[in-house]
Amino acid sequence: MHLVKDVTYVSEYKLRLTFDDGSVRLVDLANELDGEIFEPLKDIAYFKTVRVNPDLATIVWDNGADLSPEFLYKIGKPIAQTAVAA
Repeated sequence: MHLVKDVTYVSEYKLRLTFDDGSVRLVDLANELDGEIFEPLKDIAYFKTVRVNPDLATIVWDNGADLSPEFLYKIGKPIAQTAVAA
């Protein structure tokens, strides 16, 4: 099972997620926001309020919307991590 450790807003409905295995994936949720619970997320300003809930190990919003970390891992496109200069 993959667990979300960090989330960063990128643009539009794209998020950069870091998983517990160290992988970093770009997730585009533009076509995944179906259903009443996800309706508020179509407002970009609200979408940007995303955060990681450490108890659930996935991303959440204040209205109760969340997505399975396994689903996020599956739809995410791997991206290279940038090296941090020492």
